[in-house]
Amino acid sequence: MRARLPIFLAALWWSSLSVIGFVAVPLVFMRIPQRMLAGYMAAGLFEAQTYISIACCALLLVISRQKHSQTIEQWAQSALVFVILGMLLAFVLQFGVAPRVIAYHGVKLWHNLATALYLGQWLCAAAVLWQVTKPQRA
Repeated sequence: MRARLPIFLAALWWSSLSVIGFVAVPLVFMRIPQRMLAGYMAAGLFEAQTYISIACCALLLVISRQKHSQTIEQWAQSALVFVILGMLLAFVLQFGVAPRVIAYHGVKLWHNLATALYLGQWLCAAAVLWQVTKPQRA
């Protein structure tokens, strides 16, 4: 069970980013004609995604250490940098950039920065998923 938990958490993190960012939010903007209302709905979805990302990253950090040992799990040796970077990107996006996107209603700079941070987080999650599913060396 413990050996499969990193795979589950990485898959949850990556797939939730994929579904929210590439399916749900574009559908919100296609289905809700009022751009401001659609924007507020998208902001709520992105906020929920931030908490999913933070929870998955925090749990990955907790389980990265071997039980009763100071050494880290083999999968964590190459994945932890992406876990920490992804968590940092989630925090910066939610608490630094998202309020400015909402407050300034579509200022292109803030929206582009938010998109870049989200894409960076998605790439970090993909890298972690890649690392935790890689066959372990003996």
